[in-house]
Amino acid sequence: MIIAFLLFAGSCKKSNPPDYIVNVYEQYFETNILNRDFRVKLATDSGKDITSEYTGYTFKLLKNTYYQGPMTATMNSNPAVIYDGTWSTNEDFSKLVITLSELPVPKEFIFLNRQWKFIKKAIPVMELAPWGTIDPKILHMERL
Repeated sequence: MIIAFLLFAGSCKKSNPPDYIVNVYEQYFETNILNRDFRVKLATDSGKDITSEYTGYTFKLLKNTYYQGPMTATMNSNPAVIYDGTWSTNEDFSKLVITLSELPVPKEFIFLNRQWKFIKKAIPVMELAPWGTIDPKILHMERL
C-alpha cells in the first residue's frame, strides 16, 4: 500500500495556478496597467540617471489579449510624435517584454527594449529590473 501511494504521488505533475488566481492577475493587469498612460519616473543604467532622456514621453500598453498587444510611445510635442511597438508578458505577469520597433530606433528606446521583471506593481508606480540578469538597470514607470 505504501509503495502504491509513493508511486502515485511521484507521478503527479505540478499544476498551474487555479483559474480564479489567473483571473485575479488578469483583472489587476487590465485595471491598473493596460490602456493607461505612464511616464518614466526613474531610469538608471549602471548607476547613471538617464531619466531626463524620457522627458515629454508617455507610454501606453494597449490590450490585444491579457498577455500581449501593441504599445505606443508618444512624444508630447507639437505636433505629437507617436512611436509604435509591442509588449508581452508571461502567464503569472512577472515579466514585461517591451519592443519599441520604430526604425530607426531612437537611442533612448534601446534601454527600454528588453525583457523586464516586475520588482513591484504598487500602482501608481511599476518598478522594473532586467529579467534573468543582475545588469544594473532600473526602470520605474508612473501611471498618470
